[in-house]
Amino acid sequence: MNVWDPYKRLGITTDASEEEVWSARNFLLSQYAVHERSAESIEAAFERLLMSSFKNRKRTKINLKTRLKKKVEESPPWFKNLLSFVELPPPVIIMRRLFLFGFMACWSVMNSAEAGPAFQVALSLAACIYFLNDKNKSLPRAGIIGFGALVVGWFCGSMLVPLVPSYLLQPMWTLELLTSLVVYVFLFLACTFLK
Repeated sequence: MNVWDPYKRLGITTDASEEEVWSARNFLLSQYAVHERSAESIEAAFERLLMSSFKNRKRTKINLKTRLKKKVEESPPWFKNLLSFVELPPPVIIMRRLFLFGFMACWSVMNSAEAGPAFQVALSLAACIYFLNDKNKSLPRAGIIGFGALVVGWFCGSMLVPLVPSYLLQPMWTLELLTSLVVYVFLFLACTFLK
């Protein structure tokens, strides 16, 4: 039996869902398991429908980059101006900086009982300014962005940390330590993603 119309061969309508196609195939294969030619035509009809479904999916595949670009083009001017300050560096740079600031955070947590995180925050700020200066070739601008990230991070940390329930925190972790952890996140974001 030739498969001219795979829908007719499987006994389904043209608007059948993928589940209906699979169940029709499985039902017919169980019915015609002993008849080899019928089983082959059922498989051929199923494969034909599967391939057409695959082609349709490939044609209508969502291209996230294109959709984001389109959304940015349709966005208001203030949003476009805001995006002009942001860039996406290569993944290796992101990972290196993430490792550096993660190391600083771990170092701060390990030494939290002794001295506090002031030295680690200062080193992180210096690293942030260095990375920004390396990218922008402007030390004053790098310093302003770095200090701005420090101030915004410290402010946000001072506001967010008291909202965290105390039973989630270690007893030896101080407000200063937890705020410094938020600062590391802001310094990482500033030196990695800001232009």
